[in-house]
Amino acid sequence: MKTVDIHTHLLSREFRFDRLFDKLVVRFFARNLGVDPAHLRQAPWETYVQAMAKAVGESRFIGKTCLFGVDARVDGKGREIHRDKTVCAHNTDVIEVANRYPEQFIPFFSINPLRPDALDLIDEYTEKGCVGAKFLQNYWHVDLNRESLIPYYEKLRDLGLPLIIHIGSEYAIESEKRFEGSDMLRLPLQTGVTVIAAHMGLGQIGHWRAPWRNLSKNPAWFDRDYFHILEMLETYDNLYGDLSAMLIPLRARALGHLACQKQIHHKILFGTDYPVPFTIRFNTHGMSRLETARIANIANPFDRYATALLQFFPEDNPLYTNYQRILMTRHLHAQE
Repeated sequence: MKTVDIHTHLLSREFRFDRLFDKLVVRFFARNLGVDPAHLRQAPWETYVQAMAKAVGESRFIGKTCLFGVDARVDGKGREIHRDKTVCAHNTDVIEVANRYPEQFIPFFSINPLRPDALDLIDEYTEKGCVGAKFLQNYWHVDLNRESLIPYYEKLRDLGLPLIIHIGSEYAIESEKRFEGSDMLRLPLQTGVTVIAAHMGLGQIGHWRAPWRNLSKNPAWFDRDYFHILEMLETYDNLYGDLSAMLIPLRARALGHLACQKQIHHKILFGTDYPVPFTIRFNTHGMSRLETARIANIANPFDRYATALLQFFPEDNPLYTNYQRILMTRHLHAQE
């Protein structure tokens, strides 16, 4: 079985392991990527790119990944006011890497809709090979239901470009919580865009007085956005969800429940959110110790993630072929 990972990140050329916290976690991060920590410290961006391409190329389960950066935050006049030095990779770098490794990567662009030339940039990057878009509106502080964004959505719709929208918790970058919710999907969907709700709306810490409920496998304590998205997947033909970063404990607890929601399995997509670290041991997924020990020893990070999801969604599940419903075919050779 080979599938497409719908959700992976290129990091910024500026990212470094120079903060105290970074120095403490670099070994864990390097192990997750399967690289030498010394190389990651000396040449972080190039080491990251090469390691990612190698991992995809050697994967048993992943044929290609959709690769994107994240645009900067801009003000009302389109002037950049913040660019995260880790997450905000440029579209030009995404295209460069995808051209260097065409058998591994499918390029998506990330264009802040508040940029005055956003529509022209969509045309430019589509002509350069991008086949989808990525929003991180919670970082951008953008309400996606603003009617001024309709021309942007119409452009995506008319070009047939899917739009990945972050829905759920965000801990890797500064985030405005009021823009993380499933209500952000309304206007893009109504405009006719093919939308992918990333992370299934899971991961919020919503139970402060009874914090153990945040890790409970009891659906009564799951995120409200999760259930809203399940309903919306049945209502909107143009809505999909992805399983990226589902192996963090705040989300993994829902895997068993989601595996039983077969009525929407034709609408969910495989994704990892690489390079977001995840753990197989000491998690909330409910797998046996024997299984977790076996899976934790898989060196390839993509195969480790895929093998964990296979415990809930077997190979014949449409999860692994649904990408064919939304991606342009020219990037999908030799996936079977």
